[in-house]
Amino acid sequence: MAMEGPSVEVPPYFLCPISLEIMRDPVTLATGITYDRCSIERWLSDGHATCPITQQKLAEADREATPNHTLRRLTQAWCALHAVERFPTPRPPLDACRVAEIVEEGRGAGRQKELAALREIKDIVAESDRNRRCVEATPGAVEFLVSVVRNHATTSKSAEDLSELSLDSPTSTSSPEEEALSVICSLKPSKKSLVRILEENLDFLDTLVCMLRRPSYRSRCYGILLLKAMVSVMEPARIMAVRTEVVQEVVRVVSDRVSAKAVKAALNVLCRLCPWGRNRVKAAEAGAMTVLVELLLDDGGRHPTELAVVAIDHLCGCAEGRSDLVAHPAGLAIMAKKAMRVSLTTTESAVRALHAVAMHSPTPAVLREMLAVGVVAKLLLVLQVDAGERARAKAKELLKMHARVWKDSPCLQVHLKAYYPC
Repeated sequence: MAMEGPSVEVPPYFLCPISLEIMRDPVTLATGITYDRCSIERWLSDGHATCPITQQKLAEADREATPNHTLRRLTQAWCALHAVERFPTPRPPLDACRVAEIVEEGRGAGRQKELAALREIKDIVAESDRNRRCVEATPGAVEFLVSVVRNHATTSKSAEDLSELSLDSPTSTSSPEEEALSVICSLKPSKKSLVRILEENLDFLDTLVCMLRRPSYRSRCYGILLLKAMVSVMEPARIMAVRTEVVQEVVRVVSDRVSAKAVKAALNVLCRLCPWGRNRVKAAEAGAMTVLVELLLDDGGRHPTELAVVAIDHLCGCAEGRSDLVAHPAGLAIMAKKAMRVSLTTTESAVRALHAVAMHSPTPAVLREMLAVGVVAKLLLVLQVDAGERARAKAKELLKMHARVWKDSPCLQVHLKAYYPC
């Protein structure tokens, strides 16, 4: 803050309680406390749902701050009186009318104007959490974005066009559908908005499949992130009716390792889809088991590991999944390895998957391999440590089930007899 002459003390009621700097654009919350707009919007954007001073919880409607014009005029007058640099009058905050104007400018106005409108909306959303909520709440805004994706996603592209879409440098040209998809993801739509999109666009998952098939890194990333959000609000009946193509593209995102964020989103989608209907069979037929085992072998971090093991557990609920796990040279071994030292959830899922294999596919070759690759040893370890009651119960049941086959192993004889004396 520039000053002329001797320093002067700024009255405390001109200072923002968060930044402790003079307020350029004072706004007042429903709690009666005034903050600088930039500071309070940053606070709310970081996920806080309380007033910083009073700690009072703020409902969604109470997070819209009201401009304090009186305090702003007093601040500007004080700055003028004390020869302090005056702050310019802030521009009016974004309102639904302005968003509606931008949408109208881009709707059916040709590719260039459509792109210009999309980029303006994108910049507005990125500016603040308040703007994001304003765009989502504006009637017709989300519908416009969805219509752009739907209208362009299924349009056939030439090889030259697809090559251009795969460029991901800052100067590469984005297509309208890619820009619209990125804006929808940036909006972080509420459950209500996501449900409305699905209800009004029954084939929207097919549209996302088209985006996931693009060679563009951004199209696939935005597509899988939005698919994750969509699946999270879908009813079980609709999840069970998901087409095979959707599952195939989700598996391909993991297989291609599009990005760490995209892989985690795809794993979340698999974990959401597989428990319902024939989705685990669809995933197995799409090669999901091999892809997941290979992901575990690469050890991509705790969260992806946990999600991959949970997905494998779901796949072992069908004969195709169990067969694929046993057929993979490292399948049983990697599940034994991941049964400990990741998380309780991972331990439980890994033990449950191994239990499914040993119960439904207990061929002599499988049982010998379980002993050879350390599955039996890991199950004994689960019994000896705090691995969760459900994991311990499954491990104990599995060991008891095949104790007669494994009890003659010299290295495990003592441990097995301690639990199952003969």
